[in-house]
Amino acid sequence: MPRILIGRNDDASVELDSRYGNRHGMIAGATGTGKSVSLMLLAEGFSRLGVPCFLADAKGDLAGLSQAAAAPGDKLQARLAKLGLSAWKPQANPVVFWDIYGKLGHPVRATISEMGPTLLARILDLNDTQEGVLEVVFRVADDEGLLLLDLGDLRAMLGFASEHAKDISARYGLISAQSVAAIQRALLKLEQDGANAFFGEPALELADLMRQDMSGRGVINVLAAETLILKPRLYSTFLLWLLSELFEQLPEVGDLDVPKLVFFFDEAHLLFDDAPAALRQRVEQVVRLIRSKGVGVYFCSQNPDDVPGEILGQLGNRVQHALRAFTPRDQKAVRAAAETFTRNPKLNVADVIGTLGTGEALASTLGEGGVPSPVEKILVATPECRIGAITVEERATVRSRSPVGAKYDTPVNRESAEELLAARASEKSADDAPPVKGPGRAAAGAEAGWGGALRDAVLGTSRRQGMLESMAKSMVRAAGTRAGQQIVRGILGSIFGGKR
Repeated sequence: MPRILIGRNDDASVELDSRYGNRHGMIAGATGTGKSVSLMLLAEGFSRLGVPCFLADAKGDLAGLSQAAAAPGDKLQARLAKLGLSAWKPQANPVVFWDIYGKLGHPVRATISEMGPTLLARILDLNDTQEGVLEVVFRVADDEGLLLLDLGDLRAMLGFASEHAKDISARYGLISAQSVAAIQRALLKLEQDGANAFFGEPALELADLMRQDMSGRGVINVLAAETLILKPRLYSTFLLWLLSELFEQLPEVGDLDVPKLVFFFDEAHLLFDDAPAALRQRVEQVVRLIRSKGVGVYFCSQNPDDVPGEILGQLGNRVQHALRAFTPRDQKAVRAAAETFTRNPKLNVADVIGTLGTGEALASTLGEGGVPSPVEKILVATPECRIGAITVEERATVRSRSPVGAKYDTPVNRESAEELLAARASEKSADDAPPVKGPGRAAAGAEAGWGGALRDAVLGTSRRQGMLESMAKSMVRAAGTRAGQQIVRGILGSIFGGKR
C-alpha cells in the first residue's frame, strides 16, 4: 500500500499508511519547532498519492507549497543523506489559493440557506428558544419563496417576522420580539468579524476542492488566513461549515486505499477557545463520523490539550515536536502528550519531548489493522517544496493559472429576501397613501376657475339654481299672473255688468 514517509532514525522509519489516512491525526509543538514543515510534508505526500487537501495558512508560510525548493546546499545535502532520500528533487505542488476576503485568493462564500438554522444557531450561541425562533424564520422564508443568501436577507426576514409576529405565531409557533432582537444582536457581532464577505454567491462547491491536476496529483487548496485568524468567530464558522458540508454531502465509502480529501486545521485552539458546548459537540460528532466518508482531519496546534479530550481520542496519527515545560500548564501538557503515545520501552517520552531539536519529533502512526505503532524519535523528512512565504508576483501567477478563478472571482447578487420584502413594503405604502391629483386633474382644476364659476352662475348647480332657471320661472309666474288677471276681470265684468 502507498505510504508517506514522515521521518527516520538509525533503527526505524515512521510512515503513514494511506489506508489509515482518514483516521485523522495531530501535529503539535511549540513555536519554531517545525510544525509547519511536518504539515507541508504530509500535504505534499497526500498530493503525490492523488489526494486533494485543504489547509488554512495562518502565518503565510504554507503558500510555499506552490513553489519548488531551492537547490540543496551543504547542510540540506547532509540531512538528505542521513534520511536516505536519494531521489529527492525540488518541485512545486498544484495549489489553488482561497481567501474569504478575496484579496490573496479566490473568494470563499456560502449562503445563509446552506448554513442552515441549526449550525447558525450554534455559531451564534443562541439558546433553545432563540434557535426555535430562527428555525421559524427559515420556515417562513421557505413558505414565502424568499431566498436567504446573505446577512441582508436574514436581517430583512427577522424584521419581517418581528412586524408580523402575531400572524406568524398563530401559524408556526410563538415568537417574541425579544428573541428576534437577541438574534439580531448576535448577527451584528458576526458581521463585525467580516461575515458579510463570507455569506453570498457564488457559493463554494465542494467538487472544486476535490480536484486533481493533469498528472493525477491532488490539488492542495490553501486558505489565506492571516487576516481571518484575527476573527476567531468567523474562522471557526467557516471551518465548521466546511466540515459539516463535507459530512452531509459526501457518500459513505468506508475505508479506502487512499482518502478522498484531507483537511488540516491550523491553529486548532482557535476552534475551541470559548466555544459553546454545543459547538464542541458538533465538531466531535463530525470528526468521529466523517472518517466513513473518506475524509481525514488533522489538527495542528502548540499543545495537544488545545484539542478537547473527546476529539483527541479520535486522532490516530501523531507527530509531536518539542514542548517547553516552563510553566505548570506546559508541564501538564508534556505529561498529557506523553500519555497519549503507545509506549516504547526504549524511550522516556516525557523527558524526550523537552529535549527535541528543530526538525525532530516523536511520531506514531496506525499500522496493520489500525493498531498504533510504538512511538519513535525521528528526524523529520524534508518536503520538496519551498519552506517559507512567497512573493506577491508568485502568488498572482499561481492565481492566474487557477481553473476556478472565472467561477468565483465575480460576486453575484440575485433577487432574494431583502429585495422582495423591500418591494412588498413599497407596494403597500403606495396602496395606503391618499389619492394624489395627477396632471389631468390639475388641468381640470385650472379649467374650473372663472369659466366654471360662470357656468355654474348661468346654468346652476345641484344645490343652487342658475340665472336661466330663475328667468324661466319668473316668466312662467308672470304669464300665469296676467292670464289670471284677465280671467278674473272677465268674471267680475259679467257679474257686475261692466262695460265691454
